[in-house]
Amino acid sequence: MKKYIEIYNYYKNLILTNQLKAGDKLPSVRTATQLLPVSKTTIQNAYFELQADGYVIASPKSGYYVTEQKSTASTVIKEKKEENKILYDLKSGDADEESFDIKLWQRYIKSALRQEERLLSYGDVQGEADLREVLSDYIRAKRNVSASADRIVVGAGVQSLLYILCSLIKNKGTVSFPDKSFVQGMNLFADYGFEVRTRNKDADIIYVSPSHMTSYGNVMPIKRRLELVEYSKERGSLVIEDDFDSDFLYQTKPIPSLFALSNAQNIIYMGSFSNVLIPGIRISFMVLTEELANEFCKNENKFSQTASKTEQIALCQYIRDGHINSQARKIRRLYTAKAKYFCEELKKALPNAKINLSENGLQVKAEVLFNNNYKAFEQNGINANIVDCSNGKLKIVFVPSAIKSDDIPKAIKIIKSIILKKG
Repeated sequence: MKKYIEIYNYYKNLILTNQLKAGDKLPSVRTATQLLPVSKTTIQNAYFELQADGYVIASPKSGYYVTEQKSTASTVIKEKKEENKILYDLKSGDADEESFDIKLWQRYIKSALRQEERLLSYGDVQGEADLREVLSDYIRAKRNVSASADRIVVGAGVQSLLYILCSLIKNKGTVSFPDKSFVQGMNLFADYGFEVRTRNKDADIIYVSPSHMTSYGNVMPIKRRLELVEYSKERGSLVIEDDFDSDFLYQTKPIPSLFALSNAQNIIYMGSFSNVLIPGIRISFMVLTEELANEFCKNENKFSQTASKTEQIALCQYIRDGHINSQARKIRRLYTAKAKYFCEELKKALPNAKINLSENGLQVKAEVLFNNNYKAFEQNGINANIVDCSNGKLKIVFVPSAIKSDDIPKAIKIIKSIILKKG
């Protein structure tokens, strides 16, 4: 194939896949020869062909611009999105628009932005010192997790903190997860050379979310927590306690954290604010063991801070002023009431199904006879967590936090039609 044809196909593909849009300017002939190791004549011939086929138009003394195209690839993507447009998101656990006072948060952000001198420098790789001090007090009061600020590391989400943790742990042994739902975490450990397993009590590292054990929202009972603490001590296992959803215990009373039940020598405590505030505020933290905290200090030049310095400053004051506790109470009432309402309405719609509210009060789990295709949910605008669909039975979990209460009957009407329809 001639070289100019390769260049022609290269730009044609960019245009057809909408990576170059109508009105975008192609690199000048001179620039293109620097970007692509070909002659000026080759570029010119390719551009001439693109112009002849109507993909670009030449503007005198200006260059070549992309014309309006009906891209096959982009049309297919658009049609697919429209075909599977999600009407009701019952899977992601996103926030309800009424769950958080955005205007109040904006005031704290504006206050943080007024600290001009502080914002001129890069943030502390471990997290802003005042925020870590506040977090130390906060988790002690909330979860009886006693740890000094120098053992706390702040980051933008749990996954970014796990990157740090994996690099700190020298022994790349086995790590066990409760199930296969935390795909990103499992892949991350695997990428770092750990052997990943599920429900393996003999693992060197045990990753667990006691307040959200599985996709069903199961809560680890106090007896099992004590057993895990003792077993991990005896075996010398490192326990990573992801305290996700500990603010949302509707069916059961709050249970002490693993960290609080032990002497914490082998437990790493992880917390996040994305479910208490809104997912867009990506601030999480972990409490390292003394040994790993010292290892972090020795290697802190290898890491960078991923959480916004402005948001850290804002969150620090937000917590100091007591808003975090009132916010947690607010969303606990809102989300658990919504899940309860969804559960009751679904039971009315499907009286023969086995339907229950999860232990943490956020999920609604259902088991029902099912002879349709599970893809019918997405095709009809319902986004839900299909746990299993085999042998004529469907196990499905709904998380109604993101949809409006008024939309729940509409969503359930669609769900009912999908489940009762025979494919």
